[in-house]
Amino acid sequence: MGSGEQLPGIPVFDGHNDVLGRAFENSTYDFVEGTDTYHLDLTSALEAGFAGGLFAIFVPPREVETKRARSFGDGLTTPGTVPLPRAQQAAATMFSQLRRYIERSQGKLHMARTAEEARRALAGGSVAAVCHMEGAEAIDGELHALDLYYEAGLRSLGITWSRSNRFGCGVPFGFNRTPDIGPGLTRAGKDLVRRCNELGIMVDVSHLNAKGFRDVARISRAPIVASHSNAWKISPSTRNLTDDQLDAIRDSDGLVGVNFGVQYLRPDGQATTDTPLERFRDHVEYIAERIGLHRIGLGSDFDGVEIPQEIGSVRGLPRLMHAFADWGYSDEEIRGIAYNNWMRVLTETWE
Repeated sequence: MGSGEQLPGIPVFDGHNDVLGRAFENSTYDFVEGTDTYHLDLTSALEAGFAGGLFAIFVPPREVETKRARSFGDGLTTPGTVPLPRAQQAAATMFSQLRRYIERSQGKLHMARTAEEARRALAGGSVAAVCHMEGAEAIDGELHALDLYYEAGLRSLGITWSRSNRFGCGVPFGFNRTPDIGPGLTRAGKDLVRRCNELGIMVDVSHLNAKGFRDVARISRAPIVASHSNAWKISPSTRNLTDDQLDAIRDSDGLVGVNFGVQYLRPDGQATTDTPLERFRDHVEYIAERIGLHRIGLGSDFDGVEIPQEIGSVRGLPRLMHAFADWGYSDEEIRGIAYNNWMRVLTETWE
């Protein structure tokens, strides 16, 4: 399909957004009512073909935790651990906020607990929210809370954000360093992976360090998913995936959701929005050559990072779909990246 042809509207399922964290931190933010200040709101999502994605429950660090930073040398640090009561209170608030958005949306937003519920939104007219935890701080070491969160709708779990918790070690933010920093999963972390497999909760390795990643790859029976990460070979951020990690994702028939964050796209790691879409293409092509195009999706990180100004917000998704067509991708390949590859992984993990 060339640049002069019209690309039909293609729905998008996205691997990560921070809508719930924004609402938790800023009482003026309203996903349903919308605002031009942020990347994502319900009206813009529907108009742009955003049909669903992982809505992250993330407990932001507080000053007292930042002061207890863990050092990994060479200036690399992560915030201190989050106390279980604060994490559970924050998680309950964000769960509740999502439910209230759903109630106010007049049927335009729903929680997806099954792959079929996620697919339904692709037909148009609604957005499917998959409840995701970015960091397992709100889960106790005995995993009692995990079952409760599952009943509430939790279907995806990142074991760590970029800090340590009782389950493992998150990779610190850094550049020109590999993610092989810090120890692997704890015994509780390994039990967490097994219990997620039993329940049908997708395990997300974005933000997890290399040793923890290898533990997940060894233990998990489900496809390995990095919901919003890029190729370390192109942009050597600690948050990106090395070739060995990409190979493990390939071998598990998993998926990489390519992150829109400019600091994870650029070879120089700079957080400038004046970053051409070709840098995004570079990561897609490199990862596809390593693991196959059918194992690539989108992981925008909307409202969590600075993104290329050519995308700008969720309203830029049709522009990205047209860019794929201009780059020579077929309609079938674009639909795979936009939603079909995610649907495959969710189906295999949940059902």
